[in-house]
Amino acid sequence: MAEGQIFKIHSDFYYVQQKDGKTFECKIREILKKQKEKIVVGDFVEFDGGVITKILPKKSYIPRPSVANVDQIVVVSALKHPDLDFHQLNRYVSLAKYYKIPVVLCFNKEDLGLEQNAQDKIISIYSTLGYEVVFTSAIEKKGIENLRKLLSGKVTALCGNSGVGKSSLINALNPNVHLRTKEVSEKLNRGTHTTRHCEIISIDENSAVVDTPGFSNVKFDFMLPQNVGLLFDEISKYRNCCKYSDCLHINEDGCAVLKNIENIEESRYESYIEFVNEAIEYKERIKYSGVKRETSQKLKNNKVHAKISEKKRQAARNTRKQMIYKEIEENADE
Repeated sequence: MAEGQIFKIHSDFYYVQQKDGKTFECKIREILKKQKEKIVVGDFVEFDGGVITKILPKKSYIPRPSVANVDQIVVVSALKHPDLDFHQLNRYVSLAKYYKIPVVLCFNKEDLGLEQNAQDKIISIYSTLGYEVVFTSAIEKKGIENLRKLLSGKVTALCGNSGVGKSSLINALNPNVHLRTKEVSEKLNRGTHTTRHCEIISIDENSAVVDTPGFSNVKFDFMLPQNVGLLFDEISKYRNCCKYSDCLHINEDGCAVLKNIENIEESRYESYIEFVNEAIEYKERIKYSGVKRETSQKLKNNKVHAKISEKKRQAARNTRKQMIYKEIEENADE
């Protein structure tokens, strides 16, 4: 049985690479399909004869973009064209924090002009929070070596909106890659999707990046509102000082966050409010949805087995009953 890592998924084919660089085109074993086992780029797997038989445990995972076993995330933002969106940046940063994956912030397209007060604002917000910040220009190759140092020895997922220059940065880091790029729409001031799927790309012998499709509609409609503050260090440090343990830090009496609101950057707090409102929608949705979901797996003798659905079990019972009734009728005729 051989082991390797999935570096690309296309249609129903999974491309696996071993440590020696050999690659294999594989399919998934049928039982894994029945178990609805989630398999993504970055997964380490066991395979035999072009068939993936086992998915090894993930050390890290983010569902969007779907990628596993990365050491860090580099959130790429454009300084201009499209315009820098602090709220969208906060979404990516908070999502990475939720999944406990370290973050580096890359601000690309420095060649389009970077005003000093804009740079000072970025550094004052995010460097203060402990994030590594790098300014780059993929076109003029500025800051590329600084970015390369931050990627060295790691597998890094590049995340960001379409058009911010993720593919251009990869081309600058490794000129042999030649990824396709597109211009940002002048009319919409946003990029178009050039990357359609996740793929692990080598930068050098010790480093690799995961090129991911651009996306923008990350929502925090999967967690409870009282937990959103944990994604913001500048807010969570005051939470134990609030009058109420379930304080949402919006308009509550005795809120320590509101008492120290001048210490929290405005765009960060506005993002926090947005995420809380999305989480409140989630809480209301699950409040009245006590629907039991049947799992597709069961544990027996410390092994995971595919579980037959209730619908299929009922169909099997009906078939068995029909056979019994038929046998009774045949015996009666005799």
